[in-house]
Amino acid sequence: MTSWVRRSGWRHAAGLLAVAFSLFPIVFVVSAALNPLGSLSSTELVPRAAGLGNFADLFAKTAFGNWYLNSILIAGVAAAAGVFLSILSAYAFSRMRFKGRRTGLVSLLLIQMFPQFLAVVTIYLIFAAVGDYYPAIGLDRPWGLMLLYLGGALGVNTWLMKGFLDTVPKELDESAVVDGATHAQIFFRVTLPLVTPILAVTALLSFIGTINEVLLANVFLHSDDEKTLAVGLYGLVAEQRNANFGMFCAGSLLTAVPTVIVFQVLQRYIVSGLTTGAVKG
Repeated sequence: MTSWVRRSGWRHAAGLLAVAFSLFPIVFVVSAALNPLGSLSSTELVPRAAGLGNFADLFAKTAFGNWYLNSILIAGVAAAAGVFLSILSAYAFSRMRFKGRRTGLVSLLLIQMFPQFLAVVTIYLIFAAVGDYYPAIGLDRPWGLMLLYLGGALGVNTWLMKGFLDTVPKELDESAVVDGATHAQIFFRVTLPLVTPILAVTALLSFIGTINEVLLANVFLHSDDEKTLAVGLYGLVAEQRNANFGMFCAGSLLTAVPTVIVFQVLQRYIVSGLTTGAVKG
């Protein structure tokens, strides 16, 4: 027994401690969401009278349904459009040679060093003026926020995809050209199926980053029905943190559902891409 503890028992103990450490925040949030008192000071690890009252109050007392739909719409469309724009630019930088190519790559990298929030005043004034002519994409509109997110779609994603595209043999493109394929046919029928793993990873990261973004969305959205999940849930605890903590935790659990679903959908593409690459290697 002593030899087993010295040899491998301590590893099991360390693993159990790591699992307990990582699961404790999740258990705390779940117990707070089920606690009928709904306050931070009264939260217990195992609530005495657990119930779904906080979930019911979340839908009854707030516009949580609208927040949910807005977040899924904005995050889904922004992630899909952002990935498409990034793969187009990455394909151009990887496969084509043109004047200003290196300058463009470096510029994309340098621009990403300055976050969008540094230009929040300028962005606010621009969209306030745009909203006077096109209200649908102005301030306090989900489509306007989506357009704002697409403005930062390039950059790191382009570099990431370009690095992946550089590993795809150019001989495949040359063979397709010999067969009479155009650049569009090569891109959609030859290249995209081979870079599915990086598309899945980028889409997942973009979706998570967009659905959790709160700084720009909090400045951009003001109407209660137009808010996203991050902005709406932040408003629950911004001023009266102790009063709505149970509802906040309930909303946090429901917010994780779209992310989990997107991960499960994209996981098979990531795994298949990794295993295919390992076989080819």
